[in-house]
Amino acid sequence: MTTAFVLSGGGSLGAIQVGMLQALADFHIQPDLLVGTSAGALNGAFIAGHGPDADGLDALGGVWARLRARTVFSLAPRQTLTALAGSSTGVCSDRGLRALLDQHLQYDALEDAPIPLVVVTTDLLTGREVALSTGDARRAVLASCAIPAVFPPVIHEDKVLVDGGLANNSAVSQAVLAGADTVYVLTSGYACALTHLPRTPWGVATHALTLLTHQRLAADVAFYADRVDLIVLPTPCPLHVSPIDFGRARELTRVGRDLARQWLTQEGGRRPHPERYLGLHDHMRESKNSDHVAPATSPG
Repeated sequence: MTTAFVLSGGGSLGAIQVGMLQALADFHIQPDLLVGTSAGALNGAFIAGHGPDADGLDALGGVWARLRARTVFSLAPRQTLTALAGSSTGVCSDRGLRALLDQHLQYDALEDAPIPLVVVTTDLLTGREVALSTGDARRAVLASCAIPAVFPPVIHEDKVLVDGGLANNSAVSQAVLAGADTVYVLTSGYACALTHLPRTPWGVATHALTLLTHQRLAADVAFYADRVDLIVLPTPCPLHVSPIDFGRARELTRVGRDLARQWLTQEGGRRPHPERYLGLHDHMRESKNSDHVAPATSPG
């Protein structure tokens, strides 16, 4: 039996996955395979090297707690100006992400990861999914995180690669293709209760991408629900945190762990028609007088 953890994207909401991973470790559920996209690729690449045990997950939680938007979305005046002039393909530098990977990535090639890892990217010219399991690990993760027009794309074997969420955010198909028969989907969810859009272009782009990819996730889960043993862990709902708000990581991790623990105590987290927990929705009326992360196990 092969167990895969599929970690989707979501910007700063990727901190929720740390709590989910902690809950899975509490139940002694370990991955034989990791499949990551965007923020999920960062998390997957980290635990593929550091391990999904208590020490590794504490270290990952510490990384998220120290992250800030200005670190991830690094503004370089020259690059911003060249982007506006049409000479650059991203308004932000990826130097912050590069520094993060240089500090924490423990292997150079994907095939050398102690836990097998698949990083999902998108070929920007064709729109096709490109799943990487060999080659330069840092470049693969950078490509998977490269939100178009925000970060520069990564050139790999004559392909122009960007954020994997454009093609297949959940990447359940990649886990199945690799032979997994039990798949845990760790989605970051999306900010279903925002009262206003983020105030920066990269904030709007990140939020829009989370909406797009969440819809694809629901469709993928519905397709594979009867084909493999598929467990989708719940995300906080209503959620008022923007995907570029990196100051709420500890809170998101705590709520993510509590929700996942509650979910796993019943039938090991298995639910019929898991896609119904992933439908797009909003909480505009409820959120006007609230600014917190509220735990819930189904949208509404």
